[in-house]
Amino acid sequence: MKKEFRDLLKSKGRSELPAVLLAAAECAPLAKTGGLADVVGTLPKSLQALGFDARVIIPYHRCIKNKYADRVEHLFYFYVQLGWRREYAGIEKLELDGVTIYLVDNEHYFGDRIYWGGEGEIEQYAFFSRAVMDALPNLDFAPEVIHCNDWHTAMLPMLGKTQYPGCMQERLKYILTIHNIAFQGKLSYAFAKDLLGIEDKYLTDDYMALGGCANFMKGGCVFADRINTVSPSYAREIMTDYYGEGLESILKTRADDVSGIINGIDKDFFNPRKDPRIPAHYDRGHRKGKAACKAALQEQMGLHVDPEVPIFAMVTRMTEQKGFDLVACVLDDLMGREEMQFMLLGSGEERFENFMRAAEYRYKGRVCSYIGYNENLANLIYAGSDFYLMPSRFEPCGLSQMIAMRYGTVPIVRETGGLRDTVMPFNRYTGEGTGFCFANYDAWEMRDAMRAALSCYKNKEVMDSLIQNDMKADFGFEHSAEEYARLYLCTF
Repeated sequence: MKKEFRDLLKSKGRSELPAVLLAAAECAPLAKTGGLADVVGTLPKSLQALGFDARVIIPYHRCIKNKYADRVEHLFYFYVQLGWRREYAGIEKLELDGVTIYLVDNEHYFGDRIYWGGEGEIEQYAFFSRAVMDALPNLDFAPEVIHCNDWHTAMLPMLGKTQYPGCMQERLKYILTIHNIAFQGKLSYAFAKDLLGIEDKYLTDDYMALGGCANFMKGGCVFADRINTVSPSYAREIMTDYYGEGLESILKTRADDVSGIINGIDKDFFNPRKDPRIPAHYDRGHRKGKAACKAALQEQMGLHVDPEVPIFAMVTRMTEQKGFDLVACVLDDLMGREEMQFMLLGSGEERFENFMRAAEYRYKGRVCSYIGYNENLANLIYAGSDFYLMPSRFEPCGLSQMIAMRYGTVPIVRETGGLRDTVMPFNRYTGEGTGFCFANYDAWEMRDAMRAALSCYKNKEVMDSLIQNDMKADFGFEHSAEEYARLYLCTF
C-alpha cells in the first residue's frame, strides 16, 4: 500500500482500505454500449493493484448469459417488491480476469436489450436498484463504499438513506459518478411512488423533483456522499446553465463534494506493439508498422493508397453531440481545397448517415464510411490514420482521443470537458503539445484547426515531434484508480 494511503487511513482512524462495490448498467467485456462499460471493466483491476477489494454488480444481460453461462456460479435468489410487482432476482457470481462480478438475474428485465428506452428502461433499472439494495446483506462480501454510475444506479444513495433505517444499507458510503449528465432517468411522480415507494416529501424540489417530474439523477446528487464526473473540466461545466441540464443548481450547492477524475484506457488492449487487430506492430521509436497500417486501411476502405496524403478519421456516433453537424458543414469545402482523405466508422442520425454516403459517392477514393461498428476496424483506424477528429459539442471525458494518441494518431478536438484536459494545443515553435484544438462550437474554427494540422503534416520534422509527444502521453487507468482511491477514503 502506498504511504500516502496509509497516512490517509491513519488520519481517518482506519487501518484497512474500504471494500468497494461498483454498481452499473454495463461492464466491458461482458456488456458494452459505450465508455461507461470500459470504466467499470477496467477500474476494479487497477484498484486491486492498489490493495482494494473492488468488485462489480451489474444486470445479467442476455449477451452475458449467451457467452458466460457455463462459468457463472449461482449464489442465492429472492423476490423483489417493485410496487405491485413481485419479481424474481437471482444473484450469480462470475470471476473474470481476477475481478469478482455479481450478476442480477431476471429474464423479464434483462433477457433482451441492455437498454429498453422510455418508461420500460426506467422500470428496468428501478428493479435493478431495488435488487442491489436487497441483495447487499446476503453477498459473500461486505462493501463499505458503493460506487454508483449514471442515472441507472443513481437512486441507490437515496434508497439506502431513506428506506433502510438501521440497516447496513443506510451506513454505507455512496459515490455517484456522472458519465453523461444529459441522461437523467426522468419519470412521473406517480410512477416513482409506484416503482420504488418514494414518499411524497421526497417528490419536491429539495430532493428528486425537477421540471415537474421525478429525476433519478437528481435524487443521487442530493443523497450521494460524493459526486464525481469523468474529467475536471466537465465537473466545472456541469455547474453552469449551458451544460448542467437543469441540475446545475444542486451541483453548485454541493460544489465542495463535486470532483472530476479523468478516465483512463486499458494500455494492454490498446497497444500498437502487440495489438492482434492491426496488420503491423510498431512503437514510438520504430514506426514503420504505422505506415503499413495506413496502407492497409486505405486499401481495405477503398481509399487511394498514397502514403503522402493524410487521413482524417472519426470513430463516433453520428450526432450533434459529437459535432457531426460541423463536419457536414465544411467537408465539401475541405475536400475541394485540400489534398486529404476522410473516413468515418459509426452510425447515428439518418441525415448524417445519408450525408456520408453521398460524400463517399462524390469523392470516390478520398472519402469513405463504414455505417455500423467493427472493433477490428476501429483499432485499424486508430493505427492507420494520421489525424483523429473529435469536434464534440460536449464531451464528459472521451476515450478515443487517448486511444488515438496511444497509436500515434494526432487528435483534433474542441476544447470541452475531457478533451480540454487530455489534449494540449501543439506549439510548433517550442515542440510542446499533443494535438490541435479549437474553442468555440463553430464549423469554421474546426476547419482552421484541420488546416493547421495539414500545415504541420507537410513538415516531417514537426510532425514527428508531435507524434512522439502523443505516444509518450500516459493515460493508463492506474492514474485514475489512485484518484478514485483518494475519493473513497475522503468519504469517511
